[in-house]
Amino acid sequence: MTGSTPAPFTADDYRARMERAARAAADAGLAGLLVAPGPDLVWLTGYAPTAITERLTLLVLAPGQDPVLVVPTLEAPDAAHAVGAPALTLRDWTDGKDPYAATATLLDSGGRFGISDNAWAMHLLGLQKTLPNTSYAALTDALPMLRAVKDAAELELLAAAGAAADATFEEIRKVPFGGRRESEVGADLADLLRRFGHSQVDFTIVASGPNGANPHHEVGDRVIERGDMVVLDFGGLKDGYGSDTSRTVHVGEPTDEERRVHDLVREAQEAGFRAVRPGVACQEVDRAARKVITDAGYGEYFIHRTGHGIGVTTHEPPYMIEGEEQPLVPGMCFSVEPGVYLPGRFGVRIEDIVTVTEDGGRRLNDTSREMVIVD
Repeated sequence: MTGSTPAPFTADDYRARMERAARAAADAGLAGLLVAPGPDLVWLTGYAPTAITERLTLLVLAPGQDPVLVVPTLEAPDAAHAVGAPALTLRDWTDGKDPYAATATLLDSGGRFGISDNAWAMHLLGLQKTLPNTSYAALTDALPMLRAVKDAAELELLAAAGAAADATFEEIRKVPFGGRRESEVGADLADLLRRFGHSQVDFTIVASGPNGANPHHEVGDRVIERGDMVVLDFGGLKDGYGSDTSRTVHVGEPTDEERRVHDLVREAQEAGFRAVRPGVACQEVDRAARKVITDAGYGEYFIHRTGHGIGVTTHEPPYMIEGEEQPLVPGMCFSVEPGVYLPGRFGVRIEDIVTVTEDGGRRLNDTSREMVIVD
């Protein structure tokens, strides 16, 4: 954990992001970007509407044009107070007026635009009806790396979120597991994440015994028993940036097989981490981790990608998966989380957030990856 809190982002930071996004759109052959409320809008402007409704709010970015935020009149005062507001122009529209007509004057009537993935279908269809010669591409497809490379301040925030998740694990390993429900341990995890500074808890997976063979098991009412392997996967947002870590603990002494599988996953996670360096394709991280598990005869039980990007959301590009040839770049942050899942028996997953450095990788999670015994 860093010793000081990074300075807040400024209007100039948001201006630079919007300019970078507009240039990236031009480089991708797009006429511009249309950004609806959600993580992209927060990252570009610092503005997060208090409620996302049927009223159109849309940031328009186009090369050679000043950024414009189309916003309902009744929400304009809040938008004007966003940190990034001085770097853009607000264009408000009142109820009873056509927001698509107001937006259309900002757009190339025959252009192709990138549009944020979470834009409402009614808004996209409204724009298409008003400007029938326009076309659109999902932002994740058109500019998948837009938020992928983090600056120094973002890296500090991600490191602080990772340190808070580590502190949560160090505390949760002290609580009783045996005889308690998964949901109770999950509530403990959520409370600890908040205690260590998270404003938002996105998930608290507590997958005990056979439930551990389901990578995305929701906490349930199963009572954790002595002899259970328990997969813990938890994270959320701290100061706007994500944490996500997994550790697998055991209630009482494990069997030889359980130790062997846990050691295998730990070796795979280390291999994935060691593969991280600039210029290496994302898929090579997946290949390195997967080879260890496959060579040991457990390949069919590693049933998900090795990792996902993280930033202002806990899942975002880039993805560490076969077929992803995007080269790693210093400043990228993503999970390295191989697992083995034995149906009806148990599962093991070990996960760290890793950032790409100039000559390799750096973990943002530092808790023990060895087998941890809990009560």
